[in-house]
Amino acid sequence: MRSIYLDHNATTPLAPAAADAMSAAMAECGNASSVHWAGRRARARIDDARVQVAALVGAAPDQVIFTSGGTEANNLALGGLAGGRRLIVSAVEHGSVLAVRADAEICPVDEDGRIDLAALRALLGESPAPCTLSLMAANNETGVIQPVAEAAEICREFGAAVHCDAVQAAGKIKLDWHDLGADLVSLSAHKIGGPQGVGALIVDAGAELMPMILGGGQERGLRAGTENLVGIAGFGAAAAAVPHMAPLEDIRDSIENRIGALARIYGSGAPRIGNTSCIGMPGVLAETQVMAFDLDGIMVSAGAACSSGKVTPSHVLGAMGASAEQAAQAIRVSLGQDSRQADADEFVAAWQRLYQRLGPARAAAA
Repeated sequence: MRSIYLDHNATTPLAPAAADAMSAAMAECGNASSVHWAGRRARARIDDARVQVAALVGAAPDQVIFTSGGTEANNLALGGLAGGRRLIVSAVEHGSVLAVRADAEICPVDEDGRIDLAALRALLGESPAPCTLSLMAANNETGVIQPVAEAAEICREFGAAVHCDAVQAAGKIKLDWHDLGADLVSLSAHKIGGPQGVGALIVDAGAELMPMILGGGQERGLRAGTENLVGIAGFGAAAAAVPHMAPLEDIRDSIENRIGALARIYGSGAPRIGNTSCIGMPGVLAETQVMAFDLDGIMVSAGAACSSGKVTPSHVLGAMGASAEQAAQAIRVSLGQDSRQADADEFVAAWQRLYQRLGPARAAAA
C-alpha cells in the first residue's frame, strides 16, 4: 500500500540541499568558539548559515540568534522580556507562546481566526505600561494568515513592541521582516526542509531581551552553549532552497471543493497559506479519522502535532467559535513539496468513504 504523507505542518522531509550541508559539516571536527583552523572552519559554516537564514526574512545576519527550534525561539522572545512589561497574545497562538506567561492578556479573533484589531487597540489603551504583542504570521492548524503589519501599525501608536511567530509561514508566503513591522521573529528549520532541533529568533537591534540559557556567551550572549553546527548548516541550506518551493493552493483547493458541501472548512473566509486545510467531519471524532486514514495509508493530524501524541480540544477552533463537539471533529491536512494531485484524490476518496460509513448519513439511517 502506498503511503501518503499529508502532515507537513508537523514536519516536512529533509531537503536534499540540507542533507548535503549536514553531511559536509559532520565530516569535520571543530568547535566554532575555538580559534584554531578547525574552529574557524566551523565558525565559517555557522556564519554562512546565518546569512542564509537572515535572507529568508530580509534581515541582517547579526540579527539571527540560533536556537533549538521554534518553541525555544518563542520562549526566548517572550520569556526574556524585561520585567513589568505587559504581554498581549492572540487567542490562536501556538502553545509555546500561550504557556510562556500566565499573566498574558488574550486578544480575541473573528470567526475566521484573524485577530480583532479593534479589540487589540482597546487592550493597548487600557494601560500606559510598556507592552509587547505576540501575533503569529500563519496559524499551524488552519493556515489562516494574520494581519501582522496592520497590528504592528497599531502597536507603534502605543509604543508597543511586536513578536511574530513565523514558523508556519516561512517558505509558504513571502516574508519580509521590515514589512511585518515586527521587532522579533521566530523561525524553525524542520518546517522548511531543514532538520529537527534547530530554529532561530530574529532580534531587532533595539529589542531588550534577557537570555534564558546562561554560560558561554554564544549567540550575542542571548543563547549560551556550543552551537548545533550540523543542524545550523542544514537550516541554512534549507532556507536558501525555500524560494524554489512550488505553490500548493490548487491541490489544497481541489480537496476542499470536493468535500466542502459535507465538511466544515475552518478559516476558509480568510487568506491562508496554500498548503493547509482544517476540515471538520460532522459526527466523527478527529482521533477516529486519523486512525482510519492511517489504515488507508494516509497520514494527517488532529490539530497541532505538538502535544506528545495527545489529542486534545483545539483552543484555536474554540476561539473561532467552534463548539467543543465541532472542534473534536476537525483534522488538519497539510501538503508539502512532494504532494501531488493523486494524493489529494486518494485523500478525498478515503474521506468520502469514511463519511458514508460513520458520518450523519449513517446516523440518520440507524
